[in-house]
Amino acid sequence: MGNYKKIFIAGANGMLGTTLKSITDTSEMVLTDKELSEGIEFCDIRDLKHTAQIINEYQPDIILNFAALVDLEYCEKEKDDCYSTNTIAAIHLFNLAKDLNIPYVFISTAGIFGNDKEFYTEQDQPYPLSAYGKSKYYTEQLLLNQNYPKYWIFRAGWMMGGGPNKDKKFVNKIIKQINSGVKELFVVDDKLGVPTYTKDFASSILRHIEEDLPYGLYNMVSQGEASRYETAVEINNHLNLGLTVNKVDSDFYKEEYFAPRPYSEKLINKNLSDLERNYMRNWKVCLHEYLNEFYK
Repeated sequence: MGNYKKIFIAGANGMLGTTLKSITDTSEMVLTDKELSEGIEFCDIRDLKHTAQIINEYQPDIILNFAALVDLEYCEKEKDDCYSTNTIAAIHLFNLAKDLNIPYVFISTAGIFGNDKEFYTEQDQPYPLSAYGKSKYYTEQLLLNQNYPKYWIFRAGWMMGGGPNKDKKFVNKIIKQINSGVKELFVVDDKLGVPTYTKDFASSILRHIEEDLPYGLYNMVSQGEASRYETAVEINNHLNLGLTVNKVDSDFYKEEYFAPRPYSEKLINKNLSDLERNYMRNWKVCLHEYLNEFYK
């Protein structure tokens, strides 16, 4: 891939890694994950010694870290595992990149923000509410305060992509409810964000790396905005399901989804737009494409 011949990817078997494999030739890359499948080499990034051994043997030109625990409730209950994966192991990969004098890609989240605003740019001060948000924020801060500049931090929105076997987020949860035979959906209307397509996210990362995007911190979500309710309505309408979609508030699901979540996770891709490098499409266009590919 252009400037980078030897690419190491951690977490290559998740939503983002699976999408990457579908849009580019990964035959020359080292794809690793703690869950094995065809073409994936075992690497649990929490095992710092083993991870260092693999990377030092391979001597990559760049490290892409797609490995993360993203289930907010799991992270809230299992904080040690959350911080071991999303913070300690992520910083360890950064330090390995630093030792090799190569770039590092870290994926962060809109969930690093709190309840004080509706829209956030890279210039706004994060205030994470959940263990998941804190684990990502701490990693951001550690990278931003190092004296090694060769890294990109890309903040994602409400991710969708990877298909029914990999998508662990909202869109696939709604699809699972639909497939169970329900005639109506109950969806929260008091949580705002930006559904963000893994295909656009992954392809943008590759393009930014290839085009030598200046190192630094970037919000990178699809264009537009939505509530969870509006997203479910769009799914219902696009698939012509004719279901009743009911608005509820977050208290309706407070026992199942107990991790604290901000009112709004709407990001603005200011830094990319300022550089005229914002390649993300509108979330509705992306949602329709995703539904047509995997669910129609």
